[in-house]
Amino acid sequence: MATPHAPRRPSPLSALATTVREAFWVVALGLIACYAFFVALGAIRPGDAAGVSIAVGVLVLLWLVHAWAESHRHAERDPRLTAARERRGF
Repeated sequence: MATPHAPRRPSPLSALATTVREAFWVVALGLIACYAFFVALGAIRPGDAAGVSIAVGVLVLLWLVHAWAESHRHAERDPRLTAARERRGF
């Protein structure tokens, strides 16, 4: 009979990679928000800064794909939320 494998601790390099990846998405969302703020303020006209507008558009698409993938990555629901929903009746 084979013994089950012990869970492995994540390496420091994978922890660093996770931190860098999450920092990238936070910075990307900040850049998107900053661009939207200045466009709403009227300081930037999207047609005048076509390169920046395209870059921000690509960031928006990448962030949307990332957000969708993250929402589907954790398909299991917290049993406490399910129990609370059943207790409330919806």
